Amino acid sequence: MSAPVYMFDAASKPSLPLYEVPLVVATDHALQGYGCLVDDPEGFQIDITRWPAQGWRQIDEGTGDEGGFVEGTFTCDWRGDVLFGENDAVKGKYVLGWAADPQTASTERQTTPRDQILLWHMNYHPDGGQLFFPLEKKPFVVPLALPGDDLSPDKVVAFWCDGTQGLHIHANIWHEGIFPVRDQQRFLDRQGAVHARVSADIGQEFGVYLSVPLREHP
Repeated sequence: MSAPVYMFDAASKPSLPLYEVPLVVATDHALQGYGCLVDDPEGFQIDITRWPAQGWRQIDEGTGDEGGFVEGTFTCDWRGDVLFGENDAVKGKYVLGWAADPQTASTERQTTPRDQILLWHMNYHPDGGQLFFPLEKKPFVVPLALPGDDLSPDKVVAFWCDGTQGLHIHANIWHEGIFPVRDQQRFLDRQGAVHARVSADIGQEFGVYLSVPLREHP
């Protein structure tokens, strides 16, 4: 399977039905199994997955988890109806989603309220966790699903964060970018340096886009 193409004209994607993702307030209780809230990124250690044993001989203690992490700024920026992302930590640029049908979504002007983002894609990182910490104290939303390659739309939950804390997600947790409730937002991004990525094209696999609500308050 070829790697996903992340930069493209939204109109190259078809019109599809929408699957509405539930929105819940991010608390440590609600995030159990997915990750945790972070008060201060300084010194926070993200999860790093130990290299798996290949047979009956075990990995030596103190080895196999020394790849470290990378860090940079993850920027989310609406251009008209389309949300773009750029992750300095891994030199990635993405079309994250759109607020309108992709066949009519404009990057030149806003044609519809940005009260939802329609997702075409999700991914997870088996090599380690990922920390998103807002550099501006503004609310944001993150869609997540628990580990397992049998992803389906009904397994996705959107977590609303008020912007006073960051969010660390565990390795193997399905996610997409982080989504600003307002026009533009920047985050400190810290993640495993290996940056292994497993992807799912939601539109191709399930014939829908995930509709993730974007609200000032849930």
